[in-house]
Amino acid sequence: MVSTSSTNETSDPYAATESETTEGKVYTVTGQDWDTIVSGIAEDHDDKVVVNMGPQHPSTHGVLRLILELEGETVTEARCGIGYLHTGIEKNMEFRSWTQGVTFCTRMDYLSPFYNEMTYVLGVERLLDIEDQIPEKAQVMRVLLMELNRISSHLVCIATGGMEIGALTVMTIGFRERELVLDLFELITGLRMNHAFIRPGGVAQDMPAGALDEIRDFVALFKKRLPEYADLCNANPIFKARLEGVGHLDLAGCLALGITGPPLRSTGYPWDLRKMQPYSGYEDYDFEVQTWDTADSYGRFRVRLNEMHESLKIVEQCVERLAGLEGAPVMVADKKIAWPSQLAIGSDGMGNSLDHIKHIMGESMEGLIHHFKLVTEGFRVPAGQAYVPIESPRGELGAHVVSDGGTKPFRAHFRDPSFTNLQATSVMSEGGMVADVIVAIASIDPVMGGVDR
Repeated sequence: MVSTSSTNETSDPYAATESETTEGKVYTVTGQDWDTIVSGIAEDHDDKVVVNMGPQHPSTHGVLRLILELEGETVTEARCGIGYLHTGIEKNMEFRSWTQGVTFCTRMDYLSPFYNEMTYVLGVERLLDIEDQIPEKAQVMRVLLMELNRISSHLVCIATGGMEIGALTVMTIGFRERELVLDLFELITGLRMNHAFIRPGGVAQDMPAGALDEIRDFVALFKKRLPEYADLCNANPIFKARLEGVGHLDLAGCLALGITGPPLRSTGYPWDLRKMQPYSGYEDYDFEVQTWDTADSYGRFRVRLNEMHESLKIVEQCVERLAGLEGAPVMVADKKIAWPSQLAIGSDGMGNSLDHIKHIMGESMEGLIHHFKLVTEGFRVPAGQAYVPIESPRGELGAHVVSDGGTKPFRAHFRDPSFTNLQATSVMSEGGMVADVIVAIASIDPVMGGVDR
């Protein structure tokens, strides 16, 4: 077996060094042209090459390792090597209170943190039997943040996918638009990523002053800029040539592997949990499930592009509903569960404001003790288990939450679509070129924080 190969001229600083292993001769490559590598193997009369692409590679979406077996430039076998991120998030959640668990799970799929928080919180609320008690304003704010997050996540997918095939303009405008969304997140939650804003019972705090106007301005601007992607890519012959027919996976393959999200909808199957199994009031919003009929990388790109238009429609509806909910509560009324939602950030942007601290300290001794116990110990959740899936930008994301009746999760396990969808790597890549592997992986849009939980 050969990892990669080259000529063995010691005078060449980039020449491959060779070593014998139990699996045969292995070459270490440090920077040759592909022709040199192939010719070096031909001298050894070995037509099979095994290449490690990653885990440190600009085109493998984080610390994903791809083991590719090649004949020339044709991929004959492709496998994923995962486990390089070592987060231990699910295990860590067993040692924190139910509310603190949000701070951990938001860091899994770091491109769509609100969805991680949402599926976990919905599971906790089902165990608490308070699903019908969540205030309307909190539900609308959750939907607003998730749909803005869908836009920002799809922008990263399209931007990085464009970068990996050389479409650098797609990358620059993609990250330009994403910055605008992250500015809104910072305005509403105080953070650009890893927010821990969606809490059991509602959300951490109310909308700040002027936030709705900022969102309206963003929607108006983004409606003008979103067509740029269509102009740059939809009918671009070079872009289409790199994506059309690449990473093909039909409906039968998706169903067999449990593939969800844009890869599933690109086969023409309109499966979207927001429509099929509505949660958080999605049944009250007007939007359409976007599909395509090519079952390839180009179809997945078009699905994501169209979904951003639909998310803008939902965001506009959320803004109009929030305009009529001024002063409404954003946290469940039960004080045994409700995390303080009147939080105000300090003038330095860190910690609670002095006025908020004075308010807490000025309450009765019993109220102060209750606040202390709620924050340090947390509330108890009745014994049981729940699984509540939601439609994340990458597909079905669900949290299986188990309680033993204590103040901490007995077990929290996530069904992350990045992990499941990576199963399609082999069937999408084998038989194609090395360059097509990059496109196929990008069309899956895996985030390794969600894979290595």
